[in-house]
Amino acid sequence: MDTKPWRERVREEDKLLEQLASLVSESAARRAAALAEGVAELGSVYAVANDIGKSWTAVDKSIKKHGKKKRPAGTGPDTTA
Repeated sequence: MDTKPWRERVREEDKLLEQLASLVSESAARRAAALAEGVAELGSVYAVANDIGKSWTAVDKSIKKHGKKKRPAGTGPDTTA
């Protein structure tokens, strides 16, 4: 039985890890969007957390960390001193 050289195996595993990291990131963003939708429907992070059996801090952190940051159109960073 032929075994691949270790360098090739490492490269293959690195490639797989990159793919998995990308999938995890995409999934976290979709989950955060769903949680934010739940907040809009139920009215609070606490209500969503209670509904799905998670802590409110876990729900809040997920939305903040993985959710898309939306700014109203035409606004940018505050540059006034």
